[in-house]
This record gives sequence, structure tokens and C-alpha cells, in this order.
Amino acid sequence: MNTKTKLLCGAVTVLALGASVYLSLPQETQGRDERQVAPQLAKAQETYRPSAVPDRIVLTWKNDVATTQAVTWRTDTSVTKPVAQIALAEQGPWFVNKALQINGTTQELESDLGKSHYHSAEFTDLTPKTLYVYRVGDGVNWSSWIHFRTPSSEPEPFTFIYFGDAQNSLKAHWARVVREAYADAPRAKFMLHAGDLINNAIRDEEWGEWHDAGGWVNGMLPSIAIPGNHEYAKEDIYGNTYPIGRRRLAPHWRPTFEFPDNGPQGLEETVYWLDFQGVRIVCLNTNDKIKEQAEWMDEVLADNPNRWTIVTQHAPIYSASRRRDNPQIRDAWQPIFDKHHVDIVLQGHDHSYGRTGLMVHENAGTGTNVRDPQAGTMYVVSVSGPKMYDRNEFQFVRRAEDTQLYQIISIDGDELRYDAKTATGELYDAFTLNKRDGQVNELIERIPNTPERLRPGSLE
Repeated sequence: MNTKTKLLCGAVTVLALGASVYLSLPQETQGRDERQVAPQLAKAQETYRPSAVPDRIVLTWKNDVATTQAVTWRTDTSVTKPVAQIALAEQGPWFVNKALQINGTTQELESDLGKSHYHSAEFTDLTPKTLYVYRVGDGVNWSSWIHFRTPSSEPEPFTFIYFGDAQNSLKAHWARVVREAYADAPRAKFMLHAGDLINNAIRDEEWGEWHDAGGWVNGMLPSIAIPGNHEYAKEDIYGNTYPIGRRRLAPHWRPTFEFPDNGPQGLEETVYWLDFQGVRIVCLNTNDKIKEQAEWMDEVLADNPNRWTIVTQHAPIYSASRRRDNPQIRDAWQPIFDKHHVDIVLQGHDHSYGRTGLMVHENAGTGTNVRDPQAGTMYVVSVSGPKMYDRNEFQFVRRAEDTQLYQIISIDGDELRYDAKTATGELYDAFTLNKRDGQVNELIERIPNTPERLRPGSLE
């Protein structure tokens, strides 16, 4: 028997029948008790068990983006005195002798998989436009040393990545989108998540998959995130149902992220704003207190010295999927967008892709909207995870169904460039907004010459 024949005889044979796949065992294992070799599904309690070694490391901002940097991480409950170290990054390893150590804070989180400790620390008095190296731990058990670069304190060109809903099958299907996006824009300044990071707010396994999908990128590129409806739970970890209409924010949200506390009372770290290199980014929560947010946003945008304004929210102003509409949100918020000339609104929730032209709000309560090249805001609905819905009849400029996407957005002076790409990195939609003093933005369409990815007859 030659080598090739031996390899064939010892190989696992795969028989594909329709949508199912069957494995026939190699010849030398046939006849054994298959219970001894059959794989077993790994238990979530083991897969996502915390230890004294830091994991789930996430960079965020709680204060000025150019001079501070917040970091959160998780351990088991044995760690009660967290610390973080930071130094200027150098070309060799001797920065370790110059590292500054600061004490962190700890809060206990009890999830469906047990108790853990979440820690946070904030680096302050940083120098803008500077590469730093940091690590987190307990003084004995440490993470790796990780780089981050502080932004400029002045307007400068930059790029960021925007994701619609991740939500489902994060390990199986969302992870590749995150990695493709990072490979496409490795010098992006941050990642923006427009809600529904997970599907079930109280399942620690899903949060574990979200962290694993982002991996070490979460520790290098800061995250800006807002909660979607799936970050709100209908019951607690013991199965006790909350009163009707009283869903509660995921217990993981605030331990996982350190966001500004400059939003309306009762919506801390779910509604906030921050300024980044000439852009005001306003983060909204479509789950609660819609009117209060409108009043708050009106004040935030009235006192806005930045050239560009970006808003992110979960439930969209113009829905992209069937049997969905949000007139209460549209009537409350879109007039504020119009009044303050918001440039672009980045959204999720609808599990299909839809991108408008420049839009203004008219006839409150009727759902009427106007596409106007002489006025208005750009609205985008996107999805990065595998859950997909039918599109609706609204006439978006560019649509997609059954397509996972990520968006790369770049701002350089008076130009905003938007590129939506599929999970395989192919350009699917694109446009440019040019800022003009005293006039509406100039919209330049750059849609690629490829058909829209739509389900046949899905509107019928």
C-alpha cells in the first residue's frame, strides 16, 4: 500500500446529503463504542469561566478623548485590588521601568453563569496624538501590554468603523465581520456599535462571544456603543419577570463600558455625547424617555462648536424592514436633527440595509418624509450580524437583504466619505458629503455598479 492509499484509508469520509453533513469514522475506529469518541458540546460555565487573569478588556472614553482613556476588564472574584499600568510606548522593552501604576475600581456582577468582578481604570493627563502602552491586572496576574494612541485635541482627518446589529451567532458569524473591518481599516480611531450587541441581555455566554469576536482589537481601538432593545431584559437571572413595561438595562452594560455621564438623569452611560477631532458624536437610547432626550439633545446641539455632527441611535427614523415604524421617535427627534443640521444618523435594529438621500421631516404623525437635495440629513440603517429581515417598501437610495455589512467612515476637513462593505470586503454602497458654508451639504453618490442584493419577491 503506497503512502497516498494509506492516507485515504485513514481519512475521515464526509458525506453531504442536502443540507446535512454526516461523518463516517476512519476505518481503524469502526467497531468501537462511539460514545467514547463522540464530541460533546462545551459547557458555557467552563468556556466563559473567569480567572485571576484579566479578560474582556475594552477601551472606552468617559471624559475628554484627547487627554484621557478608560479601560474595563473582568476577572474572578479573587481579584479585589485591580491596578493598571501605563507608559509612553518605546521601540524596545525598557518602557516597563517607567510605567506609572494607578488603582482601579471593582464591581461585582452576578450573571446566569455565576459571579465575577468587573474592573475599570482611567488614564488621565495624557498627551494628545501620542502612542501609549498599558496593561491591567492585580499586580501579579497581568494582561499583555497593549497600545493605544490618543486623538488630537484639534480637528484632524480620521476614520472610524460603524457596525449595525451584531446580536446573534456572534462567535460563528459576527466575528469574521469584525476582523474584516479591522483588516480593512487598521488605523481606525474607534468602533461605533449602534445597539443590539447581543440577543439576550442576561446571558453571560453571549457577552462572552461578543468579547471574543472583538478580541484584542477591543483593547486597542476604543468602542462607542449604545443599547438596543436587546440590551434590555424582561426578567432577571433567576427567571423573575419584571412588571410589564419595566424592562431593565442589561446588568453587563455599565460594568463593561465606561461612557460619559453627561446625558439626561436616569439614562447614565446610555445617552451621552463626546467631541472627537472636530466632530460632535451624540449617542441616543431609543428604549426610554424619548421626549426628555429631545430636550437634552436640543441643548447639546445648540452649543456645538464642531464642524460635523454625527448621531447614533438604535431604532431608526426611517425603518428598513417590513411592519416596522417609529413615528414617536421620528416626530420627537427629527425636527431637532433638522434644526441643528445633523449630518448623518447611524442606526440599526431592522436587520436589513437601507440608506436614504438627504431627508427632512414634514407632517408630524403622518409618516410623511421629504427627500431634498437642498436640505436635510443622511440616514443609514445597517446590520453586521446574521439575523435578517425582509425589506419594506420605503424607497431608500440603496438597499440590501441577507447581507452582513460594516461601514468605514472618514472625515477630512470639509469632506465625509462613507463606504459600506460586505462581510467579504466588497464595496456595496458609498457616498461623499461635502460641507459648504451657509448651504446644505453637497451629496455625491458613489454607488458601485453592482446589483442590489434583494430577495426575489420579498415585497409581494
